[in-house]
Amino acid sequence: MPLYDFSCSRCGSRFEELVRAGASARCPECGAEETVRLFSPVSAPHRFHLDRRFARDSDARRSEREAERFERFREARRRRREQGSGGSETG
Repeated sequence: MPLYDFSCSRCGSRFEELVRAGASARCPECGAEETVRLFSPVSAPHRFHLDRRFARDSDARRSEREAERFERFREARRRRREQGSGGSETG
């Protein structure tokens, strides 16, 4: 359920209430049902700004991690091959 802003027509208090779309809320101050839903603008999404230098550093770190991961993968594959061929040899 969305959070809406309301104003009471009887006592003039303003409040927020979680209600279904199209429904009205009862005033928490005086209990009146004569409330008006107010327009409340939604804030714009925050945009993160990356400096080019930080973006390059981030890309460089990612490339290093990928290279290290690939190297670990190759090493593990090499070890598996050596273990597999070592057991099948007869002396």
